[in-house]
Amino acid sequence: MSRGRIPASHGRGLGAVAIIVVLVGLASLAAAIVRLGMASHTTAAQDVMSVRATAAAQAGLQWGLYQAFKGAWTACAGGSQTLDLAADTGMRVTVNCDSRLFNEGESAPGVARKLRVYTLDAVACNSTGSCPDATRAVQLGYAERRVQVHAAADVLP
Repeated sequence: MSRGRIPASHGRGLGAVAIIVVLVGLASLAAAIVRLGMASHTTAAQDVMSVRATAAAQAGLQWGLYQAFKGAWTACAGGSQTLDLAADTGMRVTVNCDSRLFNEGESAPGVARKLRVYTLDAVACNSTGSCPDATRAVQLGYAERRVQVHAAADVLP
């Protein structure tokens, strides 16, 4: 044996350790990419449900305005209705209506101009019950949106 030379038996196995370290690193990277992809899909699905809830709440509000001005809710004192849009969007909408009567100036000298102010509140959610649903609100995948409007109309004598 000569000095300064390492015997061949001492260098074996070092390549195998390096390969194992590289493989573990690549597996960790692949796991991180899969987890990021799953989170991305969950976020995208939640975004879609939020947009559906917003559109359903707007639709419920439009329905409520029609009922207040032309339909059965002309006085709408605390009226409430739940609309089931589950077949189309997977959403339910609860529409509440309240109104107050005000004297707003005069329509003619000595004659008060009466004005009815409607407050409509539409809450849409992807629940099987009415909205808002406090039991489903803590679960993953629950989406809820609320839209409110104030509208006024003259009360004809």
